[in-house]
Amino acid sequence: MDSRVSELFGGCCRPAGGAALRGRGGTAPGSSSSLSSKAKKKNGRGRGGKANNPPFLPPEVGAREQGAAPCPLKLVNPSQYRFEHLVTQMKWRLQEGRGEAVYQIGVEDNGLLVGLSEEEMRASLKTLRRMAEKVGADIMVLREREVDDDSDVPRRIAEVLVRKVPDNQQFLDLRVAVLGNVDSGKSTLLGVLTQGELDNGRGRARLNLFRHLHEIQSGRTSSISFEILGFNSKGEVVNYSDSRTAEEICESSSKMITFIDLAGHHKYLKTTIFGLTSYCPDFAMLVVSANTGIAGTTREHLGLAMALKVPFFIVVSKVDLCSKATVERTVKQLERILKQPGCNKLPLLVNSDDDAVTAAQQFAQSPNITPIFTLSSVSGENLDLLKVFLNILPPLTNSKEQEELMQQLTEFQVDEIYTVPEVGTVVGGTLSSGICREGENLVVGPTDDGKFLRLKVCSIQRNRSACRVLRAGQAATLALGPFDRSLLRKGMVMVSPEMNPTICSVFEAEIVLLFHATTFRKGFQVTVHVGNVRQTAVVEKIHGKDKLRTGEKAVVRFRFIKHPEYLKIGAKLLFREGVTKGIGHVTDLQAITTKENSLEESLGPGQLSF
Repeated sequence: MDSRVSELFGGCCRPAGGAALRGRGGTAPGSSSSLSSKAKKKNGRGRGGKANNPPFLPPEVGAREQGAAPCPLKLVNPSQYRFEHLVTQMKWRLQEGRGEAVYQIGVEDNGLLVGLSEEEMRASLKTLRRMAEKVGADIMVLREREVDDDSDVPRRIAEVLVRKVPDNQQFLDLRVAVLGNVDSGKSTLLGVLTQGELDNGRGRARLNLFRHLHEIQSGRTSSISFEILGFNSKGEVVNYSDSRTAEEICESSSKMITFIDLAGHHKYLKTTIFGLTSYCPDFAMLVVSANTGIAGTTREHLGLAMALKVPFFIVVSKVDLCSKATVERTVKQLERILKQPGCNKLPLLVNSDDDAVTAAQQFAQSPNITPIFTLSSVSGENLDLLKVFLNILPPLTNSKEQEELMQQLTEFQVDEIYTVPEVGTVVGGTLSSGICREGENLVVGPTDDGKFLRLKVCSIQRNRSACRVLRAGQAATLALGPFDRSLLRKGMVMVSPEMNPTICSVFEAEIVLLFHATTFRKGFQVTVHVGNVRQTAVVEKIHGKDKLRTGEKAVVRFRFIKHPEYLKIGAKLLFREGVTKGIGHVTDLQAITTKENSLEESLGPGQLSF
């Protein structure tokens, strides 16, 4: 492992209560770096091996300065008062980490790796398990190692994952977009992960993921599909191999990974871009075939993830088809691209469980690190390393940011529209802000004439199971009852009636022209993607310039050619037309003012669902 990676390792919190416990989840009292695996790799030792490096980690921030008691070293037989105090701190850290915390045992506040004897370690883990039971959580030892000191008695430090037991569907949900060139093995890998069975080498594992007959016949994904992989409170995989329905997976899981399977073929690029911009993935998984290397749309998908600032990791698939030299050549090719000035990433090849734990802890904290996995969906080689990584992968937002979003007014992005027999009209999408409950009255729009229509949320489902309350950042489907489906389209928003949403046909954006064959001028038409909005717009004006060439920046005024849209200042923007591509962000809106009675005027027979 590169020495620069070790310098970046850090950011885990250390709950007071001994054993220098570090809880991952926001900036909890006393933050410090996590357990470094560099020494273990350097000395060729696995779990429990001797480490010859100086037993130090960066010192912990003073807990007293942040309003918490400093950390004692051990958790051996604490008094009842002390135990209750430790339980309270664990509750706080689980709340900050949205149900997860990683603790380290055997490290002092100043970063010294003191370690504990076997008896002390056993007693500390027993106390930690009692604390977890008290708050309704489970613990799982991620890794252990011996500390190299002058003592005759072996001393160890351990890293422990504490995770809440699922309660009323309040599991931690992470969304992972799956990118990669056509025939790189994306759908097959998801089928193996979610179904629990290895592929037969001819694509059997991917059949359950396809939505259309032509996808089954061609073996290529053309639409956006969703698959779920769960982990219970003990870190065990929960998938369709031991659960019949998605509802059973949700009930048994404390953490849920929702995979967004996107198309790899270039002719479905607009669908792939829509999946990245609209479904707000937390992370992206770029799948590269070991035998073909970086080919087709791989570079384009990599560029999309970077342009939209979606943290990504790489999976090199089909290693069973290639020699070791071919796999190494593909990995070196990836490393060379990641280190280029345009990327500035630090590739981290994951070869062991310890690497997977370290990569997961640091991936969300350091935007420079890009883990690389080499695996096979047929032989199952290194598949467990990816599962370990996904199990420990932390959320990007902490509980404070989540609370702030939930306190805002309700805003739900409409990404999919269905008609379900005996249910009526159903919309799928993501709740951007606020809280949505069953029976809540909202307005949806804008329509072609810029109006908003009243509707009522009849029922809610998350991951194909019933849910009464939807919170900010969660994806779900909402049943709207008899509401007329023809009045809805992708790109609309459902908002609280008190919001008074701003809509516009004309907006300005600061853009960077990534590529254009000639010059980008006034009157040029492009397809604009802003969140779940996807519409053709015409360039009305380029401020300060007559034309743009590849690599140039400018503020450009766009006009939608069909109907107004709901946009926000600061929203990320991506536009394309053929080989022309550009990115930027919205800087100004020319709002359309709507009449106060526009809601009532736009209502006709059968359009009210309450």
